[in-house]
Amino acid sequence: MLKKQTVWLLTMLSLVVVLSVYYVTTPDKMNTASPATGEKIGQEKQGTDKAVTNEAPKETPKKENTSKETTNKETDKKENAKKETSKKEGNVSVQSSDENFTALRMQMEDQRSEQKAKLQEVMSSTKASATEKNKAKENFDAITTMETKQELLETVIKSQGGYPDALVRADGTDIRVTVKAAKHSQKEANKIIQLVRSEGGSKDVGVKFDPPAK
Repeated sequence: MLKKQTVWLLTMLSLVVVLSVYYVTTPDKMNTASPATGEKIGQEKQGTDKAVTNEAPKETPKKENTSKETTNKETDKKENAKKETSKKEGNVSVQSSDENFTALRMQMEDQRSEQKAKLQEVMSSTKASATEKNKAKENFDAITTMETKQELLETVIKSQGGYPDALVRADGTDIRVTVKAAKHSQKEANKIIQLVRSEGGSKDVGVKFDPPAK
């Protein structure tokens, strides 16, 4: 009986020893395996970091290229704008004094010709009354008289003032005089006003000096 108990105790002790040895040795294996795994993980991280650092500089040329393209586009736009501006400036026409005089004179003559044509239609119309015809005749004669006076005034102004050209335009009670002159003064303007009033009656007179074309 004692032998059986002794054997049983020895068996239990041996099991306890085996289990204790197993539990003691197992953590050591786990600890020894973990550094290798950590090294692999660290190497993988270093590899990915290197890949990221190697790939990152590739984006810089793209930015430089886009900036170059942007500057090129801006310069092209500026050059095109300059070309368009130069074209517009080339199309701008600058009228000289001679052209202004010619245009004003032609405009005045066209207006008078139109007025006289309408009056002649009334004068020759069979539908117009005698009163209308007489009034049209008076207006027609007044326009003709004004034309003669204006031509006379222009001749006198040019001869007395020594001006190369002069334009007289009558609009109702107002008379506008445009004189082509390189130099002008208030004294010369007063002379022209007095001359026009002596020939054309007491009307409001305006004088404008226009320098001749160079």
